Amino acid sequence: MSRQLLIRASNWIGDCVMSVAAVKELRRLHPEDQLTIAGYGRVTGVFEGQAFVDRVIALEHAGGWARIRAESRALRGSDRVVLFPNSFSSALPAFLARVPDRLGYGTDGRSLLLTRRVRPQSKRLGYHQAFYYLDLIHQLGLSEVDYIGARNYAPDITLEADKSASEKARSLLEEAGVDRSRPLVALNPGAAFGPAKRWFLDRFAAVADLLVEEEGAEILLIGSSPEVPLARQIEKQMRTSPRCLSGKTSLPTLMGLLSQCDLLLTNDSGPMHLAAALRIPQVALFGSTDEIATGPLSHRAVVIHKHVECSPCLLRDCPIDLRCFDRIAVDEVFEAARGLLR
Repeated sequence: MSRQLLIRASNWIGDCVMSVAAVKELRRLHPEDQLTIAGYGRVTGVFEGQAFVDRVIALEHAGGWARIRAESRALRGSDRVVLFPNSFSSALPAFLARVPDRLGYGTDGRSLLLTRRVRPQSKRLGYHQAFYYLDLIHQLGLSEVDYIGARNYAPDITLEADKSASEKARSLLEEAGVDRSRPLVALNPGAAFGPAKRWFLDRFAAVADLLVEEEGAEILLIGSSPEVPLARQIEKQMRTSPRCLSGKTSLPTLMGLLSQCDLLLTNDSGPMHLAAALRIPQVALFGSTDEIATGPLSHRAVVIHKHVECSPCLLRDCPIDLRCFDRIAVDEVFEAARGLLR
């Protein structure tokens, strides 16, 4: 019997990518269900056009009761809601919508809003964030597979860039005058979480210049609209001229753009996880965060992280001198990037 299975998506792009393995498992295990993803519009592009999802609902990110009421209306008619976020505010709309089966982690004081709840254990055991979602569906009884206990289990987070988004990306590259006969290297200098996740802009610029001069690369600057000033600063500090598409892409178009790159140089961020899902080679730079928990799930990624005495601190802002990033040298990043390009 077909049921309406709705997954309330996480609120960050990277977390959505890391949850893909669990979504695919629910699709595999419940092929007869109508599988819907609901999440804020800033992240739902991750799932648009993916074959393992039947429907995507973009929720408004308005504040207060207006958001709660709108989200509750969007959830009505679902037979089961699986909550990937762990907040009280994500569980309340499902409760108000009277969804019969409301499942999730019993965190943030929301246990009474859920019909089935379990306790998180993957982080305590030192597993990657992808297992946070996989272990949720196992503990809830939606999958018999004990993903944490399964030997050599590899989460499948692979995504495909939407065809129309890829065509839009190709048009943007053509309009920017990108020479496609040269290696295309994207730079992502931002990280929405905060400055403690961002390597120094002058060093991004220095690596980019070396890639142009030594490898003949085309440099593409990407990022969200609030990160445009970061791209502009890199432009000013480079000796060569990059192509700047920062702030000019939707999330699906960004995925289309990444799918055509030969390499991504990035901080720990949403684009880092997207590149991993799209199987694009990358050099990922880590500062305040933990690459064991949130590193790129890709065999084509080189992670550079200097484990200083205070890392990983998981802070948004460094209270001292960003020594974790200061110890990542331009030459080291350039050699890693050149190795992947070759």
